[in-house]
Amino acid sequence: MPVYDYSALDKKGKKIRGIIDADSEGAARAKLRGRNIFPVGIVESNRQSRKEGRRSLSLFANIKSAEVNAVIRQLATLLGAGVPLVQALGSLSQQTGNIALQKVIAQIKDEVNEGNSLTEALARHPRLFSSVFINMVRAGEASGSLDIVLDRLAEFGENQEILKAKVRAALIYPLFMAVIGGLILFVLITYIVPNITQVFAEMNRTLPLPTLVLINLSDVLKHFWWLILASAMVLFFWLRYVIGQPAGRRVYHFVKLKVWVVGPVVRKIILARFASTLGSLLESGVGLMDSMRIVKNLVDNVHVAGVIETSMDDVRKGKSMTLALRESPWFPPMFVQMIEVGEQSGSLEQMLQKVSKMYEKEVEISIVAMTSIIEPTMIALMGVAVGFVVLSILLPIFEMNQLVG
Repeated sequence: MPVYDYSALDKKGKKIRGIIDADSEGAARAKLRGRNIFPVGIVESNRQSRKEGRRSLSLFANIKSAEVNAVIRQLATLLGAGVPLVQALGSLSQQTGNIALQKVIAQIKDEVNEGNSLTEALARHPRLFSSVFINMVRAGEASGSLDIVLDRLAEFGENQEILKAKVRAALIYPLFMAVIGGLILFVLITYIVPNITQVFAEMNRTLPLPTLVLINLSDVLKHFWWLILASAMVLFFWLRYVIGQPAGRRVYHFVKLKVWVVGPVVRKIILARFASTLGSLLESGVGLMDSMRIVKNLVDNVHVAGVIETSMDDVRKGKSMTLALRESPWFPPMFVQMIEVGEQSGSLEQMLQKVSKMYEKEVEISIVAMTSIIEPTMIALMGVAVGFVVLSILLPIFEMNQLVG
């Protein structure tokens, strides 16, 4: 059934926009009039985009993860109440206020109504629905527990968003301080310091080393700031290119795991994501090898992914998945031991969920600790920079006072 974009007037004469599915444009107009909505313009959505994945829609549309999670939870509730899938999708497409998301839901409903599975319909939107999502929905459809799986997916997505928000919140303040502090120092050294040091330059006396360094630094920033900015941009894009190469990516990922203060937080985030994702996939009925393959692509670290690949090889040979994890420096002994206990007791899924909750709490604690270290460090660095400027200005003044005295 085609999907149409429409602009119309409601009973109060207010202009509204939305989407509607109907057999034809005339049927769409009649359907709108039946809702006391008077269409002004109706255009059929791009059929090609509906059939070939709609990557452009998912890539550029303003669809937030929180909105997707909310829709998934509502869909799980409707299915759990016994509402048919097509009817549930139709209700959701009318309720959501995001036009782009309305289109996606309507297109999914259209494909399901045509006989495709929900998994196939969701897979056409890879920017919105990850491989974890698709595989869990596939397992839910196969086992007849789609509502349970969707509810679990909504909870999983919400927890991931909460974790990301906490990490972003912890980094925003130090970054803000760095930017504002850098701008203040730039203005101070470039525009204010030269007016003060001009007096020293006219004294025809040997100036202290800190003062000479400050004057030269001021001249460089004032006359060549554009070159410094261009060099920084070139360096940034060069580093991005290097990180995009296999060797550069390995170095970058290793530094992320080992760097002071940030490294422990990154490792705990990876461990929490590993345990949470693997546990959710296994609980939803996805096979162990498929689950590990998905997790390997989600950890976003080549070193940890290599350990998971080795662990998959061990599982193929009939060995325990914890053999490779135990030998890796990235998986703590307690983490490996808890997974091993879960394997031996046959409760691997439940043990993984316990581990994920434990490490999510540790991530929160580590973020607070990281912030408590970064903030005073930034303040100390700013204090050192300002102190250097003040000292460089005061030293010649002290020398002049001594000569006068």
